[in-house]
Amino acid sequence: MPRTEITIPTPDGDCPATLHVPDGGGPAPAVIFYADAGGVRETMRAMADRLAASGYVTLLPDFYYRSGDWTPFDLATVFSDPTERARLMKMVQSLDADAIARDAGAFLDFLVGRPEVSGTTVGTTGYCMGGRTSLIVAGRHPERVGAAASFHGGRLAATEDPDSPYLLADRLRAAVYVAAAQNDDSFPAEQFERLKGAFESAGVRYTMEEYPAAHGFAVPDNPTHDPSAEERHWTALTALLAANLRS
Repeated sequence: MPRTEITIPTPDGDCPATLHVPDGGGPAPAVIFYADAGGVRETMRAMADRLAASGYVTLLPDFYYRSGDWTPFDLATVFSDPTERARLMKMVQSLDADAIARDAGAFLDFLVGRPEVSGTTVGTTGYCMGGRTSLIVAGRHPERVGAAASFHGGRLAATEDPDSPYLLADRLRAAVYVAAAQNDDSFPAEQFERLKGAFESAGVRYTMEEYPAAHGFAVPDNPTHDPSAEERHWTALTALLAANLRS
C-alpha cells in the first residue's frame, strides 16, 4: 500500500504521521489508527498498511510528538527494564483527554481536506492505550466519528479516572466495538460491566466481547500476540467500518 510520511500542525506543535492509502489512491473512507503504549513503530505501520489494503485511508499519528525525537521501545523488554518502563510511563502520562482531543481535531481537519478521503465522518481504532484514545476521540468529536473500535484497551471505565471513556457514553454518536482481553488487570470484569451499562443507558450502538487471549493479542510484536485473536480482530474491525463508513 502507498505509505507517505507527513506532518500535521496541531495546537501543540507539529505531529509526524504516516498516511496509508489503498491501491488506486481512493477516494475512500478514512480511519485514525492509534498505536498501543509502545507508540508508532514498524509493526504499527504494517498494521496500518493492512487496514489500507482493506479499503480505508489510514492515518497513523505519532501521539508522542511532544516528547521530541524519542527512541522506539522494544515491547519484549520495556516492562522488565526499570529505566525503559519509567521512560514509557512518563510519555504515557504526558497525554490527557484534552491533548488527545486537540490533536484529533487537527487530524480530522487534515483528513477532510485530502482528495483521497471520501465521506463526512471517519473511523477510529486503537490498541491498549490507543483503544482508550479511540473512544475518547469518538466522545469528544461525536459529529465527526462514525465508528470507533478498542482492542485490549485499558482504563475504559475506571472510576478514579476523570478522563475514562465511559463518562463520554452519552456524547457518542459512533457505532462502537470493544474487544477485551482475558484476565486483563487494566480492564477487569467490573469495568467491562460498567462500560456496558454506560452504553446501554446512553443508547449507544455497541458490541462488546471478551477474546480468549491476553492483553496485547492483536499486535504482532507484542509477546502476548495471539494470531487467531489477531485475525478475529481484523474481521470485526473491517465489519464495523464497512457497516458505518460506507454508504
